[in-house]
Amino acid sequence: MEAIGMNSMNGIDRRGAIAAISSISAIGIAIGLSFPLLSIILDNRGYSAEVIGANAAMAGIASLAAVWMVAPMARMIGVANTLISAALISAISLPLFFTFDSLAVWFVLRIVFHGALTLSFVLSEFWINSASSEAKRGTMLGIYATFLSLGFAIGPGILALTGASGVAPFAIGFLIIASSAIPVLLVRSRAPLLEKPVTGGSAFLRFVPLVPLATGAVFVFGAVEQSGLTLFPIYGQRLGYSEFGVSLLLIMIAAGNVALQLPLGIISDRVSDRRKVLYFCGAIGAVGTAAIPLVTDQIWLLCLVLFVWGGMISGLYTVGLAHLGSRLEGTDLAEANSAFVFSYTVGMTLGPQLAGIAMEWSDPHGFIWTLFAFFIGYLLLAAVRAHSRDRPQKS
Repeated sequence: MEAIGMNSMNGIDRRGAIAAISSISAIGIAIGLSFPLLSIILDNRGYSAEVIGANAAMAGIASLAAVWMVAPMARMIGVANTLISAALISAISLPLFFTFDSLAVWFVLRIVFHGALTLSFVLSEFWINSASSEAKRGTMLGIYATFLSLGFAIGPGILALTGASGVAPFAIGFLIIASSAIPVLLVRSRAPLLEKPVTGGSAFLRFVPLVPLATGAVFVFGAVEQSGLTLFPIYGQRLGYSEFGVSLLLIMIAAGNVALQLPLGIISDRVSDRRKVLYFCGAIGAVGTAAIPLVTDQIWLLCLVLFVWGGMISGLYTVGLAHLGSRLEGTDLAEANSAFVFSYTVGMTLGPQLAGIAMEWSDPHGFIWTLFAFFIGYLLLAAVRAHSRDRPQKS
């Protein structure tokens, strides 16, 4: 047996799953707090948008680097110990942003902070997948995605209450991240074990093409999500919406994300093949993207479209992760989770760059058509895989 920690394939290790979900939800709150906090502080110090963007880009670089370390570290010191160590490193790193004013130090801290957070994400998702039965995997990951989305939403709310000046937001962030280690400590004996030797730091890359519907889904999600967060406010302004109107549009995307993950997870458990749900999410993503420019002059209709669209594109992540867990286990699953996060990070790095170029080339809808192209690319991949059902081990 390659991994232990769940009761059986027919049961769920609820204590382990709850611990992992609680831990990563706290991390989600801290991320929702820290991302805007650090950008606001740099802006208040007079740094240009290019510098702020470059500093934020260190998060993606750190994630790309950290995924190489996940499986080797987890096998060396254990999943629980790696999660606890990552929480402590990221918790200590956050207040150091307040302590040091040097921009060079901030670049280093970004790498350390987000590298540790990446370890937390990969191993928490691995734990949840390992603790879930096949019959309830989608439901458990839907619960996970819902709580994580709520965490991302709570973070900015904390910042709104504390403001960006002073030590308060950093102190709160430190406490939240440090607290994420507590549920892991309480059930550390239930953490999955990796008994199969890890073949090398780059071994996880073989899972990118091995489970293409999962890694492709999360690549598209990363590209579309990050492009939306970065460029949707600009898109709304260029369409003539006020700051309130733009905020309302972003809220509707976030609301769809929170509301639809659990239903999508439950549906994925009840269909005979989770790939069908991935196809559906990709198709609705494409249709919804194409519909956006057609309803921009009717804000309430646009809000409805964005609500459904936001939930469906996030479903690519939730159901893609469930599909991954249904195909693999043990060390293979841990490495595949690394490939999953790697694909997400590549998407979130490339997406905004391509969408921004397209937006300048065809103002403002070039941004939208770039997102549409990502979905079409995924649907083409799905069509190709549909003709490869005779090789289920690579599906």
